[in-house]
Parts: sequence; C-alpha cells; structure tokens
Amino acid sequence: MSIAEKAFLGSLIKAEYLLKDTVIQPEQLESTRHKEIMRRMLELTQAGKNIDLISFTTLPDLESLGGMSYLSELLSYANLEKFDGIEKLILDLWKEREKRNILNVAAINDWEIAKVIGELDKINQAKMDDHTSLHQALSDIYEVPWEDQLTLGSATTGIKKLDEVTGGFQDGEVTILAARPSMGKTDVMLHFAKMSGWAGYLPLLFSLEMPEKLITSRLIASTGGFNRGKMRDPKRMLNENQKNKWSDVIGDLSDTHIQIFDGSGQSIAEMRAKTRKMIHQFPYKKPVIFIDYLTLISSSQVYGGNSHQQVTEISKSLKTMAKDFDCPVICLAQLNRSVESRADKKPMMSDIRESGSVEQDADVILFLYRESYYDKETKNHSLEIIVSKNRNGPVGSAIVDYNEHTGRIDDPKDKNRE
Repeated sequence: MSIAEKAFLGSLIKAEYLLKDTVIQPEQLESTRHKEIMRRMLELTQAGKNIDLISFTTLPDLESLGGMSYLSELLSYANLEKFDGIEKLILDLWKEREKRNILNVAAINDWEIAKVIGELDKINQAKMDDHTSLHQALSDIYEVPWEDQLTLGSATTGIKKLDEVTGGFQDGEVTILAARPSMGKTDVMLHFAKMSGWAGYLPLLFSLEMPEKLITSRLIASTGGFNRGKMRDPKRMLNENQKNKWSDVIGDLSDTHIQIFDGSGQSIAEMRAKTRKMIHQFPYKKPVIFIDYLTLISSSQVYGGNSHQQVTEISKSLKTMAKDFDCPVICLAQLNRSVESRADKKPMMSDIRESGSVEQDADVILFLYRESYYDKETKNHSLEIIVSKNRNGPVGSAIVDYNEHTGRIDDPKDKNRE
C-alpha cells in the first residue's frame, strides 16, 4: 500500500488540526482501507471527538481497518514537515488514476472530444500550485532593491473615514464587500490589500476570477497612477516621467508582500491549506485573507444545485477560517440585478445573492456605490463605501476619490496628491 498515503494518514493522527486544512478527500486515496480510515476520522471529528489511537479503540469494526497494530504503524509514518509535499503527491497520483479512468469510460462510451477535454480540465483544477507571490511577479517585470516599511498597529483599510467607523479589519472577523459588476470592487480590494501589506500584515489574495498577471498590472497602475489602458504596452504608451517612476512603484509594491493564488474554483479547504503554508513561511506576519469572490468558491458538496445551501456552507466556513487563523477575512460578493430596477440605486442587504446566511455570518458588510455608474453626465466621480452592518461598532459611510482609469483610491483631501 502507498507509503505516501500511510504518511498522510499518520500525520492526521499525529496532528488532527491538519484534517480541517487538508484538500484531500477520502475518495482521492487509492487503498480502500485508507479511504475507510479517513472517513472514520471525519466522523470522529464531526462527533466532537479527537482523532487519536484511543478514539479508534472505541470503533466496533476496528479489526476491519487493520486493528491497533496497523493504526500504530500509520502513526510511525507521520511526517508533519513534509505534509504539504505528501498532499501534493497524493493529489498527483489521484489525478493520474482519474485521467486513466476518464479515458477508459470515454473510449467505451465514445465521448465527444469536447466532453473528454472538459472532464480532464475539471481534474486539473484540483491543484495547490497556483500561487504567485506578488514579489515574484514583480521581479519578473523588474528587479529592484527595497527597504522594509514601518509597520503600523492594525490592518488598516487605508481609508481614514472607514477606519474611524470600523476600526480597521479586526482579527477573527469576516467582512463582505458587495457591489454590482464594474462598480470598483476589485480596485477597492486591491487598495485594502496594499494598505494592510504596508502596515506590516501579510495579504493573501485568493483570486478565483482574475489571473495573477492582470492583478499585478492593476496594482502597478493604481499605485503609479498609470492609465490601465497603457499597461498593455508600457514601452510604447508610458511617457518618460512615468517610466522614471516605474522602478519606485515596483519597489513600493514589493514591500506589501502580497501573495496571489489565482486558481479557479478553489475550496475553503484549499485556501486554509495555502494560508497555513504561508503562516509557516512568514512566521512574524499576521495574514489578512482576501477572496474574489463568494459564489466562485467551491463548496464541499453539490447540494443538488441548491445555491442557497452552498452559500450557507461557504459563509459559515469563512467565519470558521477567520476564527481559526485569528485574522481578518474580506470576501467580495456580487449584488443581484434587483438594484437596477429601483429608483434609489443604493444597495441594500437583500441585494446580496442568497443574502440570508451572508447577512447573518458576516461581521461587517460594505456596499459600494458610484453615482457616475448610473448617471454618465454627473460631475460627481467619488465612490461611496457604505458600512451597512458592523457587528461591533457603528454603521455609516466613507466617500473616497476613485479614478476608474487607474484604479487609484484616495481620501478626498488627497485630491492633488500624485
């Protein structure tokens, strides 16, 4: 039987917190006995029991799992240092088996090529290596020396009025940032991420929709005040002044230590595993988790296509993640179209898709509103961030200057700053 699977299960017995964080499902193990052992572990956890040899002795069919001697043998294979590598190996072996399986079924049932490719793609999406640190992404563009920034006290939003209302992002709290498409959600999130990074936190960015290259490009544009359109061909389109600024912008962004994970359809378990990995890599920094966006997160079950149950599960899991890692979690959400049909276009709680559980589980709910989004003639180009729910403080709103061409966000008094 696979040594990797023995080491995996042994590590789970040795450090049961890993069971919550692992992306591996029982059915992804090859050995029938190992599948069964992992299912028992999950059952024990759900029943509020520890996963240790003593708990296993209470199982009526212990012998069919190999008895105490086999479980003790598993424990001897435990290797916590190499756990991430073991996980990856098991995932890779599972993918190979699944691919062979799909190709066999496809041959027997004479599948169309498009269907075969679609099924193979699904397997490839189960991955853990979609991580790009922004530091790495930027050094691909331009190598530059940098200095450590001064660290501030809390994970600031970088918006003075918003910090006054919310006190910044609090540990263990979930903030939902919701708006209609193209209202500026991603730009606001990237602003929050930069600001918390400069304040000495470790921003972990789970981008389920936008690829890393586009995020990096947006961060450079908003930080340097460059028009996003020019980022397509900086050599030809940036003027001399902007080119001289380029290396400073990249140096400043390197200091944020933003980490980007851009795999589509990531599950909360995957995000937890990656967060845990980053905490080990940056032991002196507290993470701030950003997720773009809620309904793109994979749930652990299909729920027969019931999106309300899926959102409920994800919403609860976000809160558990914030508590377990004792860090802020900021998750973006789309608003449904009902906003558009009202005379007053300012968002309300009921505009969040499947809003019930989100409204209940989130500690802070922020809405974005721009008059210029609905009225092209208006001279008002500010963006309003509405604090619609604040479990531990007042509600209110903050007005910021928003440049939709560069994605830059500033406090209103900073109008003339460049």
